[in-house]
Amino acid sequence: MSLPYVVRVAEGPADREACFAVRKDVFVAEQGVPEDIEYDAHDAGAVHVLAVREDGTPLGTGRLLHGAAAAARNGGDPAVGSLGRLAVTREARGLGVGAALVRAVEDAARDRGLTAVDLHAQTHALGFYERLGYEAYGPEFPDAGMPHRAMRRVL
Repeated sequence: MSLPYVVRVAEGPADREACFAVRKDVFVAEQGVPEDIEYDAHDAGAVHVLAVREDGTPLGTGRLLHGAAAAARNGGDPAVGSLGRLAVTREARGLGVGAALVRAVEDAARDRGLTAVDLHAQTHALGFYERLGYEAYGPEFPDAGMPHRAMRRVL
């Protein structure tokens, strides 16, 4: 089954709300992440990417932190961006939407002159990110009550 969709950098309040709606469905409703920690102060300065069907229905989202926000997460390196909040709706899983969102975040990182992208992957998603060229490093750690690993891909 294929599902025609487009991935773009989110622009304007409607796109931002679509990104937040996907995150609420996936992280809050499906995974039980408390809503008060799902949205944070970094959302305002982040680059958000959005996957939508041709009819405008949101299918997935992700965000790129850069500058000081990313450096605080990656050990202080301002040349490394931080990919996070990658979420794909149930209907769009397995169709390449997640990979397309990751590549869109990487493109946004390159556009900002970044040399690598870090992320904190839920351990069940390690294989997905490894197939996209990310390498795990450091020990497993909890985030929102779920096991995670740090990963990085040099651009």
